[in-house]
Amino acid sequence: MKVLAGESVWPPPVWIMRQAGRYLPEYREMRARAGGFLDMCYNPDFAVEVTLQPIRRFGFDAAIMFSDILVVPHSLGQNVWFVEGEGPRLDPIATTDDVARLGERDPHLHLEPVFETLRRLRRALAPETALLGFCGAPWTVASYMIAGKSTPDQAPARIAAYADPAFMRALIDRLVETSIDYLVAQVDAGADAVQIFESFASALSAPLFEPLSLDPIRRIVSGLKARRPQARVIVFLRGGGPNLARLVEAGFADAIALDWSLDLARTLPGIPAKLPTQGNLDPLALVAGGAALDAGIDAVLAATKGRPHIFNLGHGIVPQTPVTHVERLVERVRGS
Repeated sequence: MKVLAGESVWPPPVWIMRQAGRYLPEYREMRARAGGFLDMCYNPDFAVEVTLQPIRRFGFDAAIMFSDILVVPHSLGQNVWFVEGEGPRLDPIATTDDVARLGERDPHLHLEPVFETLRRLRRALAPETALLGFCGAPWTVASYMIAGKSTPDQAPARIAAYADPAFMRALIDRLVETSIDYLVAQVDAGADAVQIFESFASALSAPLFEPLSLDPIRRIVSGLKARRPQARVIVFLRGGGPNLARLVEAGFADAIALDWSLDLARTLPGIPAKLPTQGNLDPLALVAGGAALDAGIDAVLAATKGRPHIFNLGHGIVPQTPVTHVERLVERVRGS
C-alpha cells in the first residue's frame, strides 16, 4: 500500500496475476473437490482457501481474491458457464431489449459470497499483506457478453460498436453502474485496493478507445472514489500500448499495470515519476526459467528502481509454469 501511495520501496513488493491457479498442485486438488469453476467462485470456503494457497507457499505481498470478471454478467442474469479446457461460455446478447432485461435478479445479493470471501480473507491475512479485489473493464466484459466467448480479435463486439452504437452504449452504461456498486462493496468488505482488468484493450481502434474503454473506466473510478475516497485503483490495459499515454494523461488511476509487450526503457519516461506502476515480466519467461528468467527479472528491477513499483507479470501466470520458477522469482526480487 505504500507503493500505491507513491512511495518507492526496495525491494519492491511482489504478487502475480492469477497467482491462485492451475500451476499449483494444491489448487488442482481443490478444483477437483469443488466441481465447477463458478462453484469455487461462489463458495467462500473454497475461494478463501485457494486465495491463501499462494500466500502460504510464496509469501506474496498481496492476495487477490479468487473470483472471475464474468461473475458480473452472471449476477445480472446472463447465463455463464465454463467448459473445461476451452474457457467461458455465455448466452450472447445483441439488442437494447437484452440489456434492459439485465438486472432482473439482485446483483448485490447474487455476489454476496464474493463479499463474504473478502471479509474472511481480511481476517485471515496478516495486516501487512494487502488484499486486492477486482473487476473487468466494461469493454472487456461486454466483449464476452456479446460474443458468448473469447474471440481472437473481439470482432462481434467491435461490429456491434459500429453497427448499433445505442446498444453498445446501453450495455457499457449498465456495466459501469454495476461495476461501481461491485467495487464499493468489495472495499466495504475489506479490499485495500482494486484492479480493473481491460484485457481486450488491443482490439480497440483509436476512435473507439475513448468511448468504450477510457471513459467507462474513468466513470467507474470516479464513482467508486465519490463513495469511498480511500479506495486505490490499479488499471491494467493488456495490449494497450498505443493508448497508454492517454490513460496516463487522464490521471484517474492510482497505479498503472504494464503488460509484457512494453519496453520499460521507452515507456517509463512517459509516466510521471511518482505515479505507481506494476508489471511487467513476460509470463512465458517465467515458464522458461533459467537465465532467461533471471535476465527478465533483473531488467524489470533495473528499469523501475527508484520508482514506486509493484513487481508482477505482464499478464496472468500460465498453468504450465513450474512452481520452482515462481520460487526463484520471489527469491530474486526479494534478494535484489
